[in-house]
Amino acid sequence: MVSSARPPAYTMRQLFVFVAVAETGTIRAAADRLHVSQSAVSLAITELERGLKSQLCVRRRAHGVQLTPTGERVLVRAKALLEQAGDLAAEASGAEGVLTGPLAIGCYSSLGPTLLPRLLYDFNQLHPRVTVDFVEDTQDRLEGRLVSGELDLAIVYDLDLSPALRRARMDTRQPAILLPADHRLADAPVVELAELADEPMVLLDAPPSSFHALQMCSRAGFTPHVRFRPKNFETARALVGRGFGWTLLIQRPQLDVTYEGLGVVVRPEVEPPVPEVDILLVWSQDALLSRTARAFVDFAVDGDAADDIAGDVAAH
Repeated sequence: MVSSARPPAYTMRQLFVFVAVAETGTIRAAADRLHVSQSAVSLAITELERGLKSQLCVRRRAHGVQLTPTGERVLVRAKALLEQAGDLAAEASGAEGVLTGPLAIGCYSSLGPTLLPRLLYDFNQLHPRVTVDFVEDTQDRLEGRLVSGELDLAIVYDLDLSPALRRARMDTRQPAILLPADHRLADAPVVELAELADEPMVLLDAPPSSFHALQMCSRAGFTPHVRFRPKNFETARALVGRGFGWTLLIQRPQLDVTYEGLGVVVRPEVEPPVPEVDILLVWSQDALLSRTARAFVDFAVDGDAADDIAGDVAAH
């Protein structure tokens, strides 16, 4: 029980000073930000290290402050604790119904165009005082940003995820083959993946989607002849539209045309069957989610947003 636990050997102010030092890179810059003396900053860091019984940073007069590996881990938790302290103050003042402050979200690149705009718009309608920022990136980089504390949440596929992440399911996608409109299999009700073994493939080079596509080909008994490896989702679709090959994608937009207006055909019925892939909202195991982040999780996973996303998929 908390009542029987020993009080922490550090203060919120010490954590606040430590975060300022980590973010500014020097004792002097942190002192300027906090409007205190450099000696006060140094003393707070020393007392925090004494309380945690760990060295958090190395102070070099000519090179500023460098965090130790322990300091990097403590920084993530310190930011989370400070956010929690802010939440507690808001609840105590009776402002718990009003969410404010920043929220940093990451999104796997190909999911961005069809998921982010509606999510951000609808969440903003509910919580207009929250400032949401987002980045699009590969899944492995998003994982790194979550662990470092740069991002609060990320939207990714349930493919090869790190065990260091907690997760909540948002929706499911059915991978499908994308063909040029005039392809010989364009009207086939079911496409045998092996029938494409001798044709060039356009592989979206954005892990883990690329690994997933190659695994599906391997299950069908062949290694594809990869003609192009675009990193952009729409570039892959455009190359297929121009007849450079076929591709296997998890995500697809509403319209079966490329940016050039060329037709492409989606064939979701594939043999051997391609398993569905879950879309997840994930965050670091070490993170203490702020009220704002928790509200976004509830909104995206359990609220109207999940129904809207599922409706978009059904409309294809």
